[in-house]
Amino acid sequence: MINLCGFAVSNYYNKTKLVLLEKGIAFTEEQVFPSQDEALLKRSPLGKIPFIETENGCLSESQVILEYLEETYPETPLYPANSFERAKCRELIHHTELNIELHARRLYKEAFFGGSASDDTKNEVKELLEKGLKGLARLAKFSPYIAGDTYTAADGVVWLHFFMVSATCQKIYGTDLVAAHFPDIAAYKQLIETRPAAQKVAADRAAAMAAFLK
Repeated sequence: MINLCGFAVSNYYNKTKLVLLEKGIAFTEEQVFPSQDEALLKRSPLGKIPFIETENGCLSESQVILEYLEETYPETPLYPANSFERAKCRELIHHTELNIELHARRLYKEAFFGGSASDDTKNEVKELLEKGLKGLARLAKFSPYIAGDTYTAADGVVWLHFFMVSATCQKIYGTDLVAAHFPDIAAYKQLIETRPAAQKVAADRAAAMAAFLK
């Protein structure tokens, strides 16, 4: 059985959890927070979360974990069979994480955790987010799923990150940059949230966030 380690406030933890649920893989959850504790570093080389424990050892980095799960549990595929379409699915994931979420993350402390960011940082992040969202709009199909007519791992990733990016933009800029670039995003979110796995992840995330903010 897979042991998923991390905590449900993290998008990357939830990204992994969503795939485990969608694929029907049996797993346990262990609450672990990032640290440089020597015991944690033996399980996750940079002390980061999420990571998983398998019968063969530990794996870190969420995208590595997703591809391991896809290869090890192929019965319910979350990537297309065609090699090019499979690469396009990965492209959507990498673009969303590297060119959108990574930038928005610089504002999470102010948006959610009582920290602050300089005006220069906010202006720079806004410019980068606009660029990244425009790029994603060129890749996304939304017909009805982001990569085409079938739900894939990219949908779970985009759904999770858009939640955080939208909330961050509303708090920092007073406007939702995601909705500005994707006018039909509300319908897309509703589509994903009809899935039991997404409902489970969203409920657990809300409970974890409430507990964390206390």
